[in-house]
Formats: sequence, C-alpha cells, structure tokens
Amino acid sequence: MGRYLIRRLIQAIPVLIGATFLIYVLTFWLPGDPIQALAGEKRADPIVAAMLREKYHLNDPFLMQYWNYITNVFQGDFGETFTGRPVIDLITDAFPYTLNLALVAFAIEAVVGVAAGVMAALRRGKFLDQLVLLSTLMVISIPVFVTGFVLQLTLGVQLKNSWNVEIFSVSFNENDGLRAYLLPAFVLASTSLAYVARLTRTSLMETMRADYVRTATAKGLPRRRVVVHHALRNALIPIVTFLGADLGSLMGGAVITERIFNIHGIGGLIAQSIHLQQGTVLVGVVTLLVLVYVVANLVVDLLYAVLDPRIRYA
Repeated sequence: MGRYLIRRLIQAIPVLIGATFLIYVLTFWLPGDPIQALAGEKRADPIVAAMLREKYHLNDPFLMQYWNYITNVFQGDFGETFTGRPVIDLITDAFPYTLNLALVAFAIEAVVGVAAGVMAALRRGKFLDQLVLLSTLMVISIPVFVTGFVLQLTLGVQLKNSWNVEIFSVSFNENDGLRAYLLPAFVLASTSLAYVARLTRTSLMETMRADYVRTATAKGLPRRRVVVHHALRNALIPIVTFLGADLGSLMGGAVITERIFNIHGIGGLIAQSIHLQQGTVLVGVVTLLVLVYVVANLVVDLLYAVLDPRIRYA
C-alpha cells in the first residue's frame, strides 16, 4: 500500500505540470493587455505599465514566464496580482465558501442520489421507478442557471411571501450557517444527483442478477441483508468512481451557482481573474483544483479495497 501511495503521488507531478502549462498557454494567448485591463477604461500610464511588465516578467518569452511560475509553485509561492496582493490570500478568502458549498452539494448528491437509485432498482417497472426515471430526466434536461433562478424565486421569495416562512435564503448570508448553503448546494448537485440515481439503479439491477446474490437469497438470508451487504456493496464501485471525480467538478463548476446566490467563492474569483486577465490568479486556482482532483481520485482508489476485499495494491 505504501509503494502504491508513493507511486500515485509521483504520478501527480506531471499531471500538475501539464494542467498548469495548458491553462498558462490559454491565458497567455488571451487577447488584450492585462496592464490596460487593470487600468479600466482609462489609458494606462506608460511608465507605470513598463514598470509592471518588468516586475511581473510580462516581457519575457512564454516558456520563461511559465518556468518562473512553476518553480515558485513548488516552493509554495503562487505569485501575486498586479496590485501586489498574494494569490494565496485571494484563494484563502474564497476557498472556504466554495469548499462548504461543494461538500454540502456532495452530501446531497450522494445520499439522495444513491437512495433514489436503490429504491428504483428494487421496484423496477413500478410507479416509484418510473417517477425516478422521469424526474432525473427532467433535471438533466434543464440548465443549472434555470433551476437556480426558479428555485430561488419559488422557495426563496414566493414561499416567504405566501406563508411567511423562510426556510431557504434567497441571497447568501454566511451568518445563516448551514441554511445558507442548502438551496445553492441542491442547485449545484441537481444534475450530478440525477446521474448518480440512474447509475445506482443500473448498477444495482445488474448486481442483483449475479450468481452470488442468488446464492445468498437461496440460503434464506433476509432481503435487506442480501441487498445491503452483498449486492449494494459491489454495485457502489462505479458510483464511488463517479462521486470521486465529481467532487472536483463541483468545486470547479460552481461559477454559475455562486453568481446566482451571490457567493464570493472560487467561481467568482475565476470569473474576475479572466475578466482582468490575471493569469497568475487563474493558474493558481486551477493548480488548487488539480490537487483536489488528485486527492479525490486517490481516496476513490483506496475505497475500492474497502468495497471489494479482492482488490489489492502492490
């Protein structure tokens, strides 16, 4: 197990370099002048602009700029913005909001999605199964920004005006605690929740037809034990794979949801850095998301051995 962990961590290094290099290329080729974007509609002072380009190595060749950045990253320095603020401070301010939102969305996606899929698989062809299939199809078909605005209007505004009950926050307020994350987290997790429910249904129905499940049933074991300890445990392997990859997607794909509910997280930071052409901030955020993906995939691989004892790592 130890050698496997070391090998996976070493493999993460080229992944990190490749992802940062790709986003650095895309940022480098963005049209416009980042110094002029910093000045806004006014014309940037030529002397100040020249000093900033010299300070931040904007006149250096592309490969030299990337080499300076990646060497600093491995030393724990993510650079600084053109205003002199360290990028790590911006990430530290925004990351907790996105992390809380992603974790609540992940919990909703995992619990509700798996529960709906199990109920649909055990009642194949019946009303509950058809309801799950129809509702998940509708959720997948509706864009996230439409779902966000509709739920914000109905549950956040109309429910409060009609019944004078405020269960969900219309706009994000960190003083509300967990309640502030419930509605945006459900919106963020809605599409993934539908995929998890369908994947659970298909995987569990396939596992229920396996020989070892029929043998356990023939031995007279209770149906609940057969489903939970024999069928569901092996059916969870593809679901865990999807959930592990989706955790990083929840954090990186929260731009629209954070905009709708006015959450000042990583999504807003990405949008602002693209608008201002702050390449250092953008690459720093992507580097963080790559690390989240690597850790999530590593945890998923380790969970395989828990779900299926036959899996061994050398």
